[in-house]
Amino acid sequence: MSKTEIKARAGEGLSPAQEVAEAVSGFVSNFKDFQSDIQTKLQQTEERLTMLDRKQMNIARPPLAGAIDAGAPHQKAFNAYLRSGDDDGLRGLELEGKALSTAVNSDGGYLVDPQTSETVKAVLNTTASIRSIASVVNVEATSYDVLVDRGELETGWATETAGFSETGTQQIDRISIPLHELSALPKASQRLLDDAAFDIENWLAGRIADKFSRAEAAAFVSGDGVDKPKGFLDHTSVDNDVWTWGNLGYVPTGVDADVTPDSIIDLVYALGAEYRANGTFVMNSKTAGQLRKLKDNDGRFLWTDGLATAEPARLLGYPVLIAEDMPDAASDATPIAFGDFASGYTVAERPDLRVLRDPFSAKPHVLFYATKRVGGDVSDFAAIKLLKFATA
Repeated sequence: MSKTEIKARAGEGLSPAQEVAEAVSGFVSNFKDFQSDIQTKLQQTEERLTMLDRKQMNIARPPLAGAIDAGAPHQKAFNAYLRSGDDDGLRGLELEGKALSTAVNSDGGYLVDPQTSETVKAVLNTTASIRSIASVVNVEATSYDVLVDRGELETGWATETAGFSETGTQQIDRISIPLHELSALPKASQRLLDDAAFDIENWLAGRIADKFSRAEAAAFVSGDGVDKPKGFLDHTSVDNDVWTWGNLGYVPTGVDADVTPDSIIDLVYALGAEYRANGTFVMNSKTAGQLRKLKDNDGRFLWTDGLATAEPARLLGYPVLIAEDMPDAASDATPIAFGDFASGYTVAERPDLRVLRDPFSAKPHVLFYATKRVGGDVSDFAAIKLLKFATA
């Protein structure tokens, strides 16, 4: 109520208290009208936002039929290249600078889609191979050098008055691991590639991973180092009592072509304490079947199975890796290895994986020439010991 209205009311003979009460009543009525108007506007705004959210959800939801490929540009381009050899999309990405790790010139093939590459890597890392327990490094060069400090820095005790003599220095060795080209050549018919329901990327990833994992697993164990990684069993082995750097030490079982519980214990303690904490047994299934039967003097089995599905079996409390490329138990063979392979063996590889499409060499099939570069070798000869099935 305005001052003019209050004065007019005063002329009507209202008391001051009545005038104040009517003024307050008018203010409250006006405030309620204002509050109601604000609530109405807020409700309208909320309804508009809800409608906008629904429209966005309808736009983002893929259609039920005739779905459009919503993959990333590099995935679409790589899929088109695999199916028909059309590399315009990959070249376009390369020119735009959006696929620095996806496209290279067609003479050398094209790097696989990152998702496919990760699938291959995941399979390689989970297969029963030395790779799963070794040290794996990514390099961009043609070789990888490992510097190994195999000496102890000498120290001495000093007194207050006596002179301090010079101590000896450490001995450092350089081990060079060259990278070799690993290849696979899966093929598919053009009719199959033309079928939109055929998942070309997952099929290709599975075939490449299968071929690569088999070849790698064999090379890391017994490869001769010629155009392939050098396996740890390809190095010369000597009796651990006279072991020297550059060789792998072995412990004889004491029984020709057989194994005893005592020889397993001797193998474990032939490894230095600094490596033994991370020790792993490596053997094939036939040898594992033989060792499962071993018992100690109290009749307890040395072998225990893992409590969970993904947990490895254990021998004397140490995990066991079943690598089928290990030799069978036989006279003078070394079918069991024990060591800290993360320190003892290094796998070096380039992170990229290339695929070259060849529709001409095997018509009517299309060949996919997949390549990667990988190398491997022993990086610490003190970290791996072998069990030799021999009397001495």
